Amino acid sequence: QVQLVESGGGLVQAGGSLRLSCVISGINFGFYAPGWYRQAPGKQRELVARFDNIDRTEYADSVKGRFTISRDNAKNTVDLQMNSLRPEDTAVYFCNADYRYGFQSPYWGQGTQVTVSS
Repeated sequence: QVQLVESGGGLVQAGGSLRLSCVISGINFGFYAPGWYRQAPGKQRELVARFDNIDRTEYADSVKGRFTISRDNAKNTVDLQMNSLRPEDTAVYFCNADYRYGFQSPYWGQGTQVTVSS
């Protein structure tokens, strides 16, 4: 059974930091390119940061220089360090695992709420 379990969300003041973590089980982690997406109320889900098929990192313009994605292949985890948080970063953050080697529907976690107060 494939599971993506996020943790680390919460309430933080603007300018603060949070670190999200996602533990992925039930798949061969090395075959997947993990990432983080978010969805704010009334908006579509959008990319925050991800690894591509050759492990380059990609970031949304709105988070460049503030967020850092990292992965630990030994622990099957993907983390998102979020600094200098802004109220517009408020959203549910989802962990994602995308198959590197062909088309397959990606796996998603249940999401973790991040709320940034002004």
